[in-house]
Amino acid sequence: MSAPLDVLAIMAHPDDAELLCGGALAKSAAAGQRVGILDLTAGEMGSQGTPELRAREAEAAARILGLAVRRCAALPDSRLENDERTRAALVALLRELRPRVVVTHWKVGRHRDHRIASELVRDACFLSALRKLNAPGEPFRPLKLVYATAFREDADPPSFVVDITAHMDAKLRAVEAYASQFDGKTQAGEVLPGGDRPLTEQIRAHCAAYGSRIRVAYGEPFRVDETMEVDTLGGFRVSSF
Repeated sequence: MSAPLDVLAIMAHPDDAELLCGGALAKSAAAGQRVGILDLTAGEMGSQGTPELRAREAEAAARILGLAVRRCAALPDSRLENDERTRAALVALLRELRPRVVVTHWKVGRHRDHRIASELVRDACFLSALRKLNAPGEPFRPLKLVYATAFREDADPPSFVVDITAHMDAKLRAVEAYASQFDGKTQAGEVLPGGDRPLTEQIRAHCAAYGSRIRVAYGEPFRVDETMEVDTLGGFRVSSF
């Protein structure tokens, strides 16, 4: 069995993780943490490219981000369900990869796969620790479930923002690895709404806006359900003025 992961992004389609949290993943990997992406589907219903091509693009993006693991659960694209079969499949992967922190989609969205994926991931993370659950592997539960909320107008304000300034270029190169999906595009489906600027310029502008909230050049936003802990009142870093 391989070493447990520190961070695992579980997203509906190849390229979702790069768009939503690629900078934070690259930062964790550069810090020596074991980082992975689990694509729930191969993106086979996408209008451009083929599953085989998207798999090659995903591997190229994984190398750019410095991932230790990239896997595909091979669940059906555009037909994701949060049912007993899919929960068991995801639990088996969680028990194998054993991530300390799991990142997934925000809870709502127009794309049903994103919405269902969020619910499926939360349920599987909880169920994975149940000893009597009919699923392979030793019981295990991640410490933390985090929602990536970049580009969402229905999830503000973020619980926290990760400074990705030093990893912004890696994030963009990972996105650009998906040439079949994004060459010449100004939007990325539901994940990144359209505009007049090229896609990478829009991504950079969004990340700059979130970075400004923590007084850095670029950031990625996240939400959690639990109250965040601060070690001491003297440890704050972002100025109020």
